[in-house]
Amino acid sequence: MGEIAISVPTPRNEVNPYVMAAIEMLGVKEVYRMGGAQAVGAMAYGTRTIPRVDKIVGPGNIFVATAKKLVFGEVDIDMIAGPSEVLIIADKTANSRFIAADLLSQAEHDELASSILMTDSAPLAVAVQKEIKVQLSGLKRKGIAESSIKNYGAIIVTTGLGKAVQLSNEIAPEHLEVLTRNPFALLSGIRNAGAIFLGPWTPEPLGDYAAGPNHTLPTGGTARFFSPLGVYDFVKRSSLLMFSREGFMRLAKTVMTVSEIEGLNAHGNTIRVRLAKN
Repeated sequence: MGEIAISVPTPRNEVNPYVMAAIEMLGVKEVYRMGGAQAVGAMAYGTRTIPRVDKIVGPGNIFVATAKKLVFGEVDIDMIAGPSEVLIIADKTANSRFIAADLLSQAEHDELASSILMTDSAPLAVAVQKEIKVQLSGLKRKGIAESSIKNYGAIIVTTGLGKAVQLSNEIAPEHLEVLTRNPFALLSGIRNAGAIFLGPWTPEPLGDYAAGPNHTLPTGGTARFFSPLGVYDFVKRSSLLMFSREGFMRLAKTVMTVSEIEGLNAHGNTIRVRLAKN
């Protein structure tokens, strides 16, 4: 039967009551008071008091991400996640205040976070730039958001929405918002994104806090080959084979031919001894 263990950091030796309430609601009984790279190591290799696990999932800082990378192979992991990022594709119908707020919601995460707007409307680009300055002044984490926007933010005016989608697929953002007149018209062209938010009433924090899908997402372009964390990550498959005599006979010659080409005579012999019995 599957077991779930949770590692909970307690900065300054303080237990977060909201996290503990969530654990209680989930009914998880195995909880360890630790965090960071040391928690990853303890769960990957086991200690006198902490059993080793088979899979480690969840986001963290650069030390957690590096630790997960190092223990991969000893255990499975979900992905190696980096700083948060959002890319917004918008047309002239989009609300500049909404866009500025959504860009800043990622920028306040981390000075290394990335917030990018792509639009085919130059007037919208100018309006968003002005609105960002206005909204920045009221943020509690202004310094962090300002640094993020300055160093890793961008507003790009494209020749069309199709070009914006093309560039977005190359970037493969963690979060992709589509704020256009008809966002579903672009959806079929989007290939690489961790989570896609369609329309003006679907800001990214809905996904963070309330919408339902898991929000451990691929970052740094890894959405080209990683998917969001989901229940399927905890499903392990085994191949199952059973041949009848007739089925065996249909493939016997193929297996012997390939084994000879590969130079693995004993492989072919598993077929020959059965043919001899017939």
